[in-house]
Amino acid sequence: MPDSSPSPAPIAQRTTRRPFVLVTGLSGAGRATALHALEDLGYVAVDNVPLPLLGDLMRSTAGSPGEMAAPLAFGVDTRTYGFSAEELVRRLRQLRQRPDLAARLLYLDCDTETLQRRYTESRRPHPMAPDRPVVDGIVEERKQIGWVRDSADAVVDTSALSPHQFKQILAGHFALGDRHGARIAVMSFSYRRGLPREADLVFDVRFLKNPHYVPELKPLTGRDRPVVDYIATDPDYEPFIGRLEGMIEPLLPRFDAEGKSYLTIAVGCTGGRHRSIAVAERLAEWLRGAGRSVTLVHRDTETRGDAGAESGWGRGV
Repeated sequence: MPDSSPSPAPIAQRTTRRPFVLVTGLSGAGRATALHALEDLGYVAVDNVPLPLLGDLMRSTAGSPGEMAAPLAFGVDTRTYGFSAEELVRRLRQLRQRPDLAARLLYLDCDTETLQRRYTESRRPHPMAPDRPVVDGIVEERKQIGWVRDSADAVVDTSALSPHQFKQILAGHFALGDRHGARIAVMSFSYRRGLPREADLVFDVRFLKNPHYVPELKPLTGRDRPVVDYIATDPDYEPFIGRLEGMIEPLLPRFDAEGKSYLTIAVGCTGGRHRSIAVAERLAEWLRGAGRSVTLVHRDTETRGDAGAESGWGRGV
């Protein structure tokens, strides 16, 4: 009887170029979490291997002759033995020129306050300041590798993201398999907590009627029907939604033609709880109806002050 069990890497065999993701960025910004997420997506994830051994690693995971090599995710940052930002960028340029490889660089960023909190909660010294305050190490590391983000295919700022939201974004960028057009992330956010730096398009909906000032609606979110119905009573709501869809629709095929693999559309309001969520939900539903692959993230519905060890950003980030 023929073996009907699935091939170990069926998705990877659908492409002629081996997916390869180089993961780097600031220490504590989420490298370990990113590699775990990529592993869940089907990549062979390897962390903290010296750059000179990259060639050996790629050959050892290439698979049998005639088979597509397994997708590979390779983590490296200033904690890696012999790390050099210049060497990292040089090798990346070489990898991008290989016809058998689809090499991409993921750069993870994070604000200084959040990094300080993560290191404090994990009780670990910063690798660049083992005997000094954590902030000294963060500042020095930004000087040494901050410019690498200019070479990145994807930059993700994890400052205001939960690990779950972070993994959703990575799935949009790096999911394996057939893809028709750019994958889209729709994100709601609070202007009080800053613009999402990974956003490609940003829309401000603070002009809409605010449910925050209605006592029975204040504890709810834009996913709750009473909130949605209240916002919809604003006479400018439906015209705005129509114009928003009318503007985005012709842009999508242009992004596809440019080869953009991932598009982030951010919708913001004051608190990131009511209006932005309602509009983001409506926009995501419309995009899915148009046949698009959509990830929906509500960035600021969780309390930022509670982020850290309890939310999964503790040791090993």
